[in-house]
Amino acid sequence: MAREPRSGGDGENRGRGRGRDRDQNRNQPEREQGDELQDKLVTINRVAKVVKGGRRFSFAALVVVGDQKGRVGWGSGKAREVPEAIRKATERAKKGMIRVPMRESRTLHHDVVGVFGAGKVVLRSAPAGTGIIAGGPMRAVFETLGMGDVVAKCTGSTNPHNMVKATFAALSLATSPRSVANRRGKKVADLMGPRKDGAAEAAPEAVANV
Repeated sequence: MAREPRSGGDGENRGRGRGRDRDQNRNQPEREQGDELQDKLVTINRVAKVVKGGRRFSFAALVVVGDQKGRVGWGSGKAREVPEAIRKATERAKKGMIRVPMRESRTLHHDVVGVFGAGKVVLRSAPAGTGIIAGGPMRAVFETLGMGDVVAKCTGSTNPHNMVKATFAALSLATSPRSVANRRGKKVADLMGPRKDGAAEAAPEAVANV
């Protein structure tokens, strides 16, 4: 007689457990949507703080995060353990993401120059098939951004932090013809100038008149 209530209680607990499993399974797609971002570890450095009892070591990480569809961000984190430092840097990178306009979803619309401290980088648009021609820290930014064709050159400090920050300074200056036209209250065709094929059609008429 005493076992029946316990068995019923176990059944209730099992039912509750299955309910929790269903809730967890229902929440899994949301996690997958948030995991679409790709993160890359640019560099990690061990730093030491001198205290009364000696030196206290910690790790500083630099991470870039992007969705490979035109959004990218960077972040830095410091902790006593490497995984915690990477986690902090990734969270900060996700909070500070920017959107970069791209031509044909593969390259920049125009050349830009970025400067941060002693770091200076030059980013140039490239034709299809060029690929990513850039150094390690800048390559990580372009890969997470989703840019397929670009030529980048670092002409200043080669410190990874300066290179990444200078690259983001350059990307923040990148614009598209549509945004410039909207800002100036004009059409994109007005900014691009007369078409070359119209001039080519006018040339034979001029020759015929002569």
